[in-house]
Amino acid sequence: MSVAKQLYQLQEIDLELESHEQAVKQITSQLGESESVITAQNKVAMEQQGFEELVRQQHSIEWEIDDVITKLKTVEDELYSGRIRNPKELTNLQHETDGLKSKRNRLEDRALEIMDQVELTTKSIATMNDKLKALETEWQRQQEEMSASLKQHENMLVNLKQKRQSMSAEIDPQAITIYDLLRKQKGTAVAKVEQGICRGCRISLPVNELQRTKSGGLVQCSSCGRIMFLA
Repeated sequence: MSVAKQLYQLQEIDLELESHEQAVKQITSQLGESESVITAQNKVAMEQQGFEELVRQQHSIEWEIDDVITKLKTVEDELYSGRIRNPKELTNLQHETDGLKSKRNRLEDRALEIMDQVELTTKSIATMNDKLKALETEWQRQQEEMSASLKQHENMLVNLKQKRQSMSAEIDPQAITIYDLLRKQKGTAVAKVEQGICRGCRISLPVNELQRTKSGGLVQCSSCGRIMFLA
């Protein structure tokens, strides 16, 4: 096998290596926590906090209503007991009764409002939890797929590196040195020659250069400097 063909095949392996290395890098960057899942979790947590505050307010108002009802019963018992004869005291008791009833009504109205809010928030949390569960399920599926894909790419890298090492051992070290230098400088070190044109720079080769290329030796394009390979 000519050295030009050997280097061309080596380049094919290197291009595959680069492709798999890029895939590994991309997949690795995507593994881990999901921003959409974290955002959804934070929203659920905030909604849950709001729900707990509503429940706290609900209990507080219920206790206050119970307290008002207890006071109202005491005042009404005193008002209607018949023990109070003084008109002024009776009037004061009546005003106190009316005030307590008014306060009880306001508290009960507020309690109903909070009950409605608790019901709406409960439904909202249930909906958000359903969406969160769907996001987490999809995220888990993607993570499993990416992990499997990552493993495949890593296995391919191991095989390709072994293949490259084996192939490199069969190529003249000086040719490898020139090849590696050109790869660093130009990205691709070996260019195919088709119809008398270097596909690295797309310039027609002089006749004598084309003839030398046909030998399969290490011939560099006089225009771009790449090693030429005539398939």
